[in-house]
Amino acid sequence: MEGEGSRIEGKENNNNTSILSSCGGNGNGNGNGNGVDVVKEMMELIEKVGSYVGFRKTQRKECLNLVRRLKLLMPLLEEIKELHADASHPHPLSPLLHLHTALLASKKLLKTCNSGSKIFLALESEALMTRFHAIYDKLNQALHDMPYEKLGISEEVREQVELMHMQLSRAKRRTETQDMELAMDMMVVFSKNDDDRNADSAIIERLAKKLELHTMAELKTETVAVRKLAKAKGKHNKDTIQQVVDLLGKFKQIAGIDENSVLDGPALLRCLEKSKSLLIPHEFLCPISLEIMADPVIIATGQTYERESIQRWLNSGHRTCPKTGQKLNYLTVAPNFALRNLIQQWCEKNNYDLPKKEISDDPDIASSPLAEEISSLIQNLYSSHINVQGDAIVRIRMLSKESPDSRVLIANSGGIPPLVYLLSCTDSESQQHIVTALLNLSLDEANKRLIAREGAIPAIIQVLRSGTQEAKENSAAALFSLSILDENKVLVGCSNGIPPLVDLLRNGTNRGKKDAATALFSLVLNQANRSRAIKAGIIPPLLHLLEDKSLDMVDEALSILLLIASHPEGRNEIGRLSFIQTLVEIVRDGTPKNKECATAVILELGSNNSSCLLAALQYGVYDHLVEITRCGTTRAQRKANSLLHLMSKNEHIPFVPRK
Repeated sequence: MEGEGSRIEGKENNNNTSILSSCGGNGNGNGNGNGVDVVKEMMELIEKVGSYVGFRKTQRKECLNLVRRLKLLMPLLEEIKELHADASHPHPLSPLLHLHTALLASKKLLKTCNSGSKIFLALESEALMTRFHAIYDKLNQALHDMPYEKLGISEEVREQVELMHMQLSRAKRRTETQDMELAMDMMVVFSKNDDDRNADSAIIERLAKKLELHTMAELKTETVAVRKLAKAKGKHNKDTIQQVVDLLGKFKQIAGIDENSVLDGPALLRCLEKSKSLLIPHEFLCPISLEIMADPVIIATGQTYERESIQRWLNSGHRTCPKTGQKLNYLTVAPNFALRNLIQQWCEKNNYDLPKKEISDDPDIASSPLAEEISSLIQNLYSSHINVQGDAIVRIRMLSKESPDSRVLIANSGGIPPLVYLLSCTDSESQQHIVTALLNLSLDEANKRLIAREGAIPAIIQVLRSGTQEAKENSAAALFSLSILDENKVLVGCSNGIPPLVDLLRNGTNRGKKDAATALFSLVLNQANRSRAIKAGIIPPLLHLLEDKSLDMVDEALSILLLIASHPEGRNEIGRLSFIQTLVEIVRDGTPKNKECATAVILELGSNNSSCLLAALQYGVYDHLVEITRCGTTRAQRKANSLLHLMSKNEHIPFVPRK
């Protein structure tokens, strides 16, 4: 307690009295009127955190729960304030110090989750959850030590406090429900990937949406947060900060935003200063680049943008207005001649030189050379000449890889139905090109439904069974991309698509195994597909992936096993002694992430079958778990402590809580 007092003794109130003394912390039990000031401060603090809006998505639920629980303290604090308003009576207010400390920690954490970097908070979600649990401990202890009778607290208020006590205890026991798809995407994005099939862009787009970092305003706010994070030298791991910066750059690239334009602080500042000094009318500035427009065009919502800026936005796959967020009913743009003339007149009058840009009066991107080429290629898909048809397929595959705009144009021009038809009735080489084109086309969210609606999934599964090796790999990647939609997960499972994926996981090349594992992870997020995967024999090849370290797929295998272990049939097979031994070896010798995942799998198995706990202990897991509680990752430490606690609960070992 002395250490805690020394940390806060420097804080003074308006009467130059420390918080400690104002709460009667001098040891004689005598309080004074300033103790009520501390109560008022805590009430203001709760009101402050209650005013926070827009918590980051990855911690939003936990933040809202914490704020709601803190508000349950208000009746207690109000009653203390009323009962102890008279400073002439001594009151033992020192126990409020613990509550005050817990509330300060709560405010700091909630502020971080309200304004911190979304990417950083997603990366550190496990560490953040640990901080929430630490706060629950502090609040619980403070409420437990509160002398309610001496303070004169009424029975009604004590019942409300007991309610909060129970909620905090439940929250502390609750196992986190992390977003598995988000975790898998983060793992894939930050791993080295030499794949050239544009799969990364699909994952990055999905991550941007999940983290709510896909609009101009959101990316600008995140940039400010990341800069603050980078300036906090010594507080965060340099590699982690670099990962955050790199991913933010990818989000900007996907959004079609030039790194050196709107989000570049110095460039933005220069642009604004220039605008201010020249008094450029606001309506002459492009909402995206914040620069004066040389070639203004109108889009479907009636908003005007610089052609180059809005074209980059559309080419990046966006189908909404950057300014209003409205969905665009069509992608045509029309020159705003009236505004262009006004801008030119203003420039002549003020001796201002417009940036040199190529101005085009083409009002419709659908009439561009690219659109005309795609239309011609789709007509060739119906040709009776095999060579013409084959050339069209190869060219469409190449175009589908090049840009989001090409993928949209191919779909909007009716390219998907003939591709799906030809997938079932062409030679193996053409099948390989078609399934790869469908993979690339599926990167567009709207195309996922179009492809499935045309009956492509059964045809892709057939190629997965009997196509060339590369066709099988790209079929697996296509099924992963399509299965991002829940309805397609069901469709793949019902179409018997899981057995050939398990076969590829067992017998494919290294790249094929990775494609199969990624697709299977996505599919077994669906409960019914877990049973299908188990019946298809997924567990033995997963065990092989764990044992063959040269494949570098331990994390992927463990992630799938964690889901399979939640199914009774899966637990029965995973619980075999050889499997438990392999998991214990990973806990002993694996990377920090490997150890974390393996511990989580053993915990899942042991929670349902105590014989798995005994087997793990027989293979020597105890000492390795103790080591993890000391120096493992944050999540691994929590899992290891939970596993040790479970073992002690089953009377297999004595349990000593570790921090």
